[in-house]
Amino acid sequence: MLETAADMFRKISRSVGIEWAPLNVPMSRRLQTLAATAWVCLALFGQGTLLYLFLTLLYSDYWWLGILYAAWMLNDIDVCHKGGRTIQWVRNWGWWNYFRDYFPIKLVKTADLEPSKNYLFACYPHGVLSSGAYCSFATNALNFHKLFPGLTPHLIVLGGHFLFPFFRDLILSLGTCASSQESLLHLLNPKRFQGNCVAIMVGGAAEALDSHPGKYKIILSRRKGFIRIAMKSGASLVPVFSFGETDVFRPLNNPENSLLRRIQEKVRQITGVSPVFPLGRGMFQYSFGVVPLRSPVTTVVGAPMEVTRNLEPTDEEVDEVHAEFTKRLVQLFENEKSKYLKNHEEVQLVIT
Repeated sequence: MLETAADMFRKISRSVGIEWAPLNVPMSRRLQTLAATAWVCLALFGQGTLLYLFLTLLYSDYWWLGILYAAWMLNDIDVCHKGGRTIQWVRNWGWWNYFRDYFPIKLVKTADLEPSKNYLFACYPHGVLSSGAYCSFATNALNFHKLFPGLTPHLIVLGGHFLFPFFRDLILSLGTCASSQESLLHLLNPKRFQGNCVAIMVGGAAEALDSHPGKYKIILSRRKGFIRIAMKSGASLVPVFSFGETDVFRPLNNPENSLLRRIQEKVRQITGVSPVFPLGRGMFQYSFGVVPLRSPVTTVVGAPMEVTRNLEPTDEEVDEVHAEFTKRLVQLFENEKSKYLKNHEEVQLVIT
């Protein structure tokens, strides 16, 4: 029997290690894959793409619109340090629901939070692109407002993101704000706000370099700035852990002191962004690409840790609160990991 073209194509694909997605995939799953692809493209290429569109506008017949936008942007440049500009319509886009269901991502609470207080959510691990924290606190796809009535989430990101035309407007509409002391103290000011939840990825870009499937290595020992912010504002500290976050990509192996790791660290020091290329799958095949893997992520919000307001805490006082928070974060990880990790007996939380 003569071999069909389709059979030959599949055989050749398998020989080079490519596994194609079947043609009969339900439309809902295709839309989920499209949403996840759009999200990762936004995260990786959104700034450059929208900057190019802005420059194109400047060199078009509508250059005057570009000038007007630039003037408005310069006047608006500090809004990311002063509470941002959330637009609920954007947070409610159907896109985020498909993105949520792709992995899927879940948000779990372990304790009620009083809407009369402000909270600093210290989130771990960063992962490659922080998909769990993004979906939980920068969109309404996981019904944050129903889980925590009366509270308003703000995901904190690098201030440099707000310097890119159009891109800044999109992330501002999602409720994000800049990772500056001015921004955090503004949002957590008890005289100005009640019910604000500021979600910060404490490990930051440096922690992304240690994101590998099945491993949880976080940076906490030398990160104490968020403790000072909580003490100066009197905001309650809340440990947050996203189980499965490190499993959605397969970054290149980069052990300490390797050439790749040294290059990554150098780029991070210069730009503030970790050059971790997110290796996953493709839109139409499962073997390679930048689309995240379909691996569940569960973001668990722990119980609040009350912090006494102290406008000028000493190093010793900061260390005391930091030690207590570290203990609570480890306890949250140990108490919850068996519910969300298949190999939980083998997984240990490594703190550096």
